[in-house]
Amino acid sequence: MTVTTTNNAGTGPAGAAGTWRLGDRTVNRLGFGTMRLPQDSGWRPRDREQAVAVLRRAVELGVNHLDTAAFYFSPSRSANELVNTALRGHYDELVIGTKVGPGRDPSGDWLPEARPEQLRGQVEENLRQLGRDHLDLVNLRIGAALERGTGSLADRFGVLAELREEGLIRHLGLSNVGPEHLAEAQAIAPVVCVQNQYALGNRADDALVDLCAEQGIAFVPFFAIQSGTTDERVTALAETHGVSPAQILLAWSLHRGPHVLAIPGTGDPAHLEENVAAAGIRLSAQDMATLNSIE
Repeated sequence: MTVTTTNNAGTGPAGAAGTWRLGDRTVNRLGFGTMRLPQDSGWRPRDREQAVAVLRRAVELGVNHLDTAAFYFSPSRSANELVNTALRGHYDELVIGTKVGPGRDPSGDWLPEARPEQLRGQVEENLRQLGRDHLDLVNLRIGAALERGTGSLADRFGVLAELREEGLIRHLGLSNVGPEHLAEAQAIAPVVCVQNQYALGNRADDALVDLCAEQGIAFVPFFAIQSGTTDERVTALAETHGVSPAQILLAWSLHRGPHVLAIPGTGDPAHLEENVAAAGIRLSAQDMATLNSIE
């Protein structure tokens, strides 16, 4: 199957929310997360052809920023392998970010947070699975061994900075971190994005979102539509705009700041179209005030 790409940032339905400079690459602010590709909501392996078709359709719709990880897999499906199968011929047109730090063994059991000397192996695992000689973006994710607000990430981030100097990684980011981690990492190497859990119903990182804006760093929320869809104010706005509550939550994320990059994920073709269409929703100042009043 040939993929017809929309390879210019700012074009296609996914470009309706505008663009952001992610390192040395310009991406559409509405991207795609691959976590849900290997399995459905019941944790059953996703149909392979459907998952591949969703990835290709996402790129046709203008998505050029994807988020993945080697630990996104089901017993018979791997997100990275699906990306490789669907999009390998279009890597030059895309920015594909992955993450290291946590991990899973072949049976799927979670492993303790990677030690510094294990991070090279995790980077190489992503390279093998994606079929690449370098990674566009690697986020160092802080896990249980380095809880937010405690500890240092210098030794781990330092390893990734070395791999960046070797040419295995193009850009570096952070995930599940606080402002203190961001400051520590920036003293070692440039940080182009922060990826944390953040949504209308979960705004503990409001100050960090603003800090990233001040410093020109992309903020990439995950689980952006996990909470808030049942609030009557969200439902009312969705009816007014003729869209779904989930689309309103995605639109709110994109309106939070021009540096916010959404990465909603799905393995369902219709849901993909709905997610991408959220890039074109325009919320008024009054709409935002109404949404921001939700606690």
